[in-house]
Amino acid sequence: MSMESYPIEVEFPDISVHEQSSSGISYVHTFDSGVPGPHVMINALTHGNEVCGAIVVDELLRRALRPRCGRLTLAFANVAAYLSFDPAKPDAARFVDQDFNRVWTTAVLDDASRTSSELARARAMRPVIDSVDALLDLHSMHEKSKPLIVAGPLQKGIDLAIRLGTPATVICDEGHPEGRRMRDYEGFGDTASTKNALLIECGQHWEKSAVAVARDTTARFLLLAGAIDKSDLPPAWLAPLPPVQHIVRVTEPVVATSMDFRFAAPYTGLEIFSDAGAVIGWSNGEAVTTPYDNCMLVMPSLRQLRPGVTVVRLGKIEQTVANTSTSDL
Repeated sequence: MSMESYPIEVEFPDISVHEQSSSGISYVHTFDSGVPGPHVMINALTHGNEVCGAIVVDELLRRALRPRCGRLTLAFANVAAYLSFDPAKPDAARFVDQDFNRVWTTAVLDDASRTSSELARARAMRPVIDSVDALLDLHSMHEKSKPLIVAGPLQKGIDLAIRLGTPATVICDEGHPEGRRMRDYEGFGDTASTKNALLIECGQHWEKSAVAVARDTTARFLLLAGAIDKSDLPPAWLAPLPPVQHIVRVTEPVVATSMDFRFAAPYTGLEIFSDAGAVIGWSNGEAVTTPYDNCMLVMPSLRQLRPGVTVVRLGKIEQTVANTSTSDL
């Protein structure tokens, strides 16, 4: 697989001005409208090198955006990792000690014997996240791929993704063997809860187009929740909607068991293999093949290769849905 070095097309904002907040949690800002409504959260920097979300949250804070109803939280998560970013080693800033997006189970967060930079930050943010009704977690990808929604395994996540209307590919999956994501934490991942969450993979980490996707999806998410009016953000933030959305069910992850893993070609994501048994790579010298016809590769990458890491997920298109969202919301 290609380990191409992608150009850094965007400026990393100075977020130090946002450190102090009324929430008492650094870099986490909550605003209460005083009017009944949901608590909506826009989260950036779950991974420290995924800058598009930070650009958008920085812009929202500098615009002094306030909710029309309910509460709005604008947050930068793994700030320590972000501040460690080195253009010479851009992938190293994903996290400090462990992946911040693999610690979101109550048992792990409650286990005081476990310590890391990321766990300390998750524990600090947890009281706010526990009160959130609708979470949008802004991410980007190692490889240059079309944007996608990670809707989680539940129908309520798929329904929310369809109501949002974009990006065009909706990924439904159980998460990672390495640990639970924030978007699956507690009520977000509970069928009996009205809480809901989406994770948006906006594009390659440092491409300008990822920022445009982050702006569009953030604006649409806030409008959908009723947190803002259309006039509260620039019209240019909203992009045309795709005509259809493809709902893709991840059937299994491909997890590295050692450092001896390679792909058969420079895949970047959303490639479809028409026939079952197609060789997509090798693990410890053994061929890794597609288990069924029309198998899609979801977010293949070896940039974080180590034992236990998911290097690609395999998905099947379950349905194609005509876009019923409207540009006007």
